[in-house]
Amino acid sequence: MSAVNPPPQQDAAARLTGLVRALRGHGLRIGPAETVDAAAVLDVLGFADREQMRAGLAAALLRSDGQRAVFDATFDLFFPLGVGTPEAARHVEPQDDAPRFGRPDPVRDELRERIADALAADDRAALAALAGEAVEAFGRYGSGSTPGSDGWSAHQALGRLSPETLLARVLAALREQNGTRDVSDLVLADEIRRRIRDFRALVAGEARRRVAELRGVERIAERAVAPTADRIDFLAAGRDQLAELRRTVHPLARKLATRLAARRRRAARGQIDLRRTLRRSLSTGGVPLRPAYRLRRPARPELVLLCDVSGSVAGFADFTMLLVQAMSEQLGKVRVFAFVNRTAEVTDLLARGGTDPARLATRILTDAEVMGHHGNSDYGSALGGFAERHLDSVGPRTCVLVLGDARTNHRDPNLDALRRIAGRARRVYWLNPEQPALWPTGDSAALAYAGVVEMHSCRNARRLGELIARLLPV
Repeated sequence: MSAVNPPPQQDAAARLTGLVRALRGHGLRIGPAETVDAAAVLDVLGFADREQMRAGLAAALLRSDGQRAVFDATFDLFFPLGVGTPEAARHVEPQDDAPRFGRPDPVRDELRERIADALAADDRAALAALAGEAVEAFGRYGSGSTPGSDGWSAHQALGRLSPETLLARVLAALREQNGTRDVSDLVLADEIRRRIRDFRALVAGEARRRVAELRGVERIAERAVAPTADRIDFLAAGRDQLAELRRTVHPLARKLATRLAARRRRAARGQIDLRRTLRRSLSTGGVPLRPAYRLRRPARPELVLLCDVSGSVAGFADFTMLLVQAMSEQLGKVRVFAFVNRTAEVTDLLARGGTDPARLATRILTDAEVMGHHGNSDYGSALGGFAERHLDSVGPRTCVLVLGDARTNHRDPNLDALRRIAGRARRVYWLNPEQPALWPTGDSAALAYAGVVEMHSCRNARRLGELIARLLPV
């Protein structure tokens, strides 16, 4: 059980409000009611058990499991286990000029031995203390002579210790400890990797805590805490982050489908029918208590996606295609076309590939003819091919979404083809994963295309959901 020294009541309130403010800055919707509930949690649980306090505040403030990683990192900054240098690390000599890994280094080797023992025993308290020692010994950078030039680096400390190389040693220790080989080595290895990942997270949290003491908690909470999956830039997302994004597809699709259905119900009511309303009011003395409406029967919108699936924006197109596929029940007809420099319809491929969404872009590149003699994006050729061979898929009820960064590799953007598509469709919107400041740079034709159709910056899943909910017709 880990405890936090109870701060004064005024300081505790400031820490809680600072935590809430930082979480709001990361896009978490936390209102006054949740904040009051969190204050009540602190009053009831106190500071004797830090993990119990963490769980209580998370229950009061969070609305989904996807927000927990942001909460945990921010909580550790505002309610740290300690301040300054941990007692266990006070007598560790900093190793700023220590030899690199592979050469004799008694301090590092002895610390690695203790880390291996703690990993084998799965001793969380010992690993937390060792994380403090690791940062103290190997994580310090800068001389301190220049203000703001010194700090603590988890990457530097972990690079010197290389805890992932302890896998074989810990695996051997667990085999010896169990005295049997009944347990699969693969299962043991996966468990050890999980413990090593947890230790790396402890080191990162310790370094972040120390930097927060130097630079200020609010500043580090804003800049050093990884955002939630729906706020990660599509173009900057790594493999693990894209996998996390794909797990948010169906919850986001359900939310958007609910919004579209509500808009359709409101649109179906139409305008007030004045004659029927006055006739109906005769039974209530001329007071129109029950307005009558001219009922409409709006048709479900048709949607055409035109997606760049080249390497630079494949993650963005992949996520959007999966999102639209999950929302298809709310749309009249959905057709999906993909391109790199040649356009091909992939509607059936998308429908058949729902069991393995992680490899959607790879399947499209393999099974669909989206590339010609080279593998570079060519928006002009792709738009021209769509206008020549697939323009019959666009009609007066069709909304066309073009997905891509509009980088043409200095080829002809073929604005006439885009004008032909826009002239036939009900609406054409271009969703660009780059920020607007980059549209005039390099080989981008974004500004030229924006002169023909409406272009929106769409850098993350949250923004994508907002745009789809607002732009799609009912």
